[in-house]
Amino acid sequence: MSISSPRLCAVATSAVLVAAAVTAAPQAVAAARTVPHTAARPAVAGHQLIRAVGSPLSTAECRAKFKLACYNPLQYRRAYNLDPLYKAGITGKGRTIVIVDSFGSPTIQHDLDVYSKQFGLPSTKVQVVKWGNVPQFDPKNKDMSGWAGETTLDVEMAHAVAPDAKIVLVETAVAETEGTTGLPEMMDAEKYLIDHGVGDVITQSFGATENTFPGFDKGDFSSIKNLRYAFQAAAQRGVTVLASSGDGGATDNTADGKGFYKERVNSWPSSDPLVTSIGGTQLHLDEQGDRTAPESVYNDHGAGGGGQSHVFERPRFQNVVRDVVGERRGTPDVSMAAAVDGGAWVYSSYDPDATGWDVSGGTSEAGPLFSGIVALADQAAGHRLGTINDALYALYAQSACDPCTGIVDVKDGTNNSYMGVTGYTAVPGYDMATGVGTVDAARFVPALARESRRH
Repeated sequence: MSISSPRLCAVATSAVLVAAAVTAAPQAVAAARTVPHTAARPAVAGHQLIRAVGSPLSTAECRAKFKLACYNPLQYRRAYNLDPLYKAGITGKGRTIVIVDSFGSPTIQHDLDVYSKQFGLPSTKVQVVKWGNVPQFDPKNKDMSGWAGETTLDVEMAHAVAPDAKIVLVETAVAETEGTTGLPEMMDAEKYLIDHGVGDVITQSFGATENTFPGFDKGDFSSIKNLRYAFQAAAQRGVTVLASSGDGGATDNTADGKGFYKERVNSWPSSDPLVTSIGGTQLHLDEQGDRTAPESVYNDHGAGGGGQSHVFERPRFQNVVRDVVGERRGTPDVSMAAAVDGGAWVYSSYDPDATGWDVSGGTSEAGPLFSGIVALADQAAGHRLGTINDALYALYAQSACDPCTGIVDVKDGTNNSYMGVTGYTAVPGYDMATGVGTVDAARFVPALARESRRH
């Protein structure tokens, strides 16, 4: 997955494939280019398959030209039943989403403004925090351009769901790779913002395979556990922390970043019990965003990450699914759209030679989408929800007999056999392909706000 050092989670976490292209007039697909899986795992930079020079193509046009579906934020809003919340004034107003990415993007504000105008969304100011000596952006540097793609995906997806939420983008100076590289800077930045009261929800579209951390092969997990200080601070101060589950199915990157383990492995921070792990699904929509089929497991050009942690034991909140996860922490917890066949349009101009619209996917898309859901629930509750896992699994326990929980089971598809490693199949109830499933936001947001008061 990783081409160099960073590893992106959705787009960045999985292999990057680009559809064949034509470079003609506006709305034609531009010349195919490979988007690096930077060593960090951003969920977006990894799956950019279609480029449109002028304006985004319709779903029908994408299917006709590339045999892939492509969706815009208005379709997502309908698919996840967000419009009733917006009509009630629940738009994320007064809440802050923190996004952490190495290097960032020098054009993020402009790109968000273009994205918002295209789809009739209100734009919002992106507050950029540079953590450390962030190098000058070079669009020819594959690591930087990969992270810029991830940054674009993260910001635009979070904004698509919570259009009035404030966004704080933290750009770190060291790219996250396998093992601990880059993670201390990210955790330091997160803890600083948490300690200074900045942010209600943090979304992380990156991760490193548990097996690649120093000491893992000897059963010494201190190198991971010593990095948890930001999450511990978040739990104490009521900040929700999310992490994309990855795009390698039940496997993940090797320590050298040049291949995948041939066994079931997991990644951190997704595997951390203080974090809500966000897996991936595939939406099946028409032009209006109405579902033509139930959501299924993301398993194209990558596969939604999931499985048992080798580091963390089963947390109390997963006792209700002990028959599935056993004695270990299981991931993901909940899932959102991530498939490349059904990917999201994003706009970027950080590379002057490749300015335009891309279709991106991966769990790096799913994580920021869900950060918007949390921001809406924070607003509905009138306060930060903090760690939501207890409330999420309590709602799951009620969902079989109470559709008002807003939890929607995903029962179709599998992340099995990705890279030859047998994974998991979606079944009725919790599974390690999509967690508790996905959400009907109009029901889930108020239910999460109510349930969180009890935990």
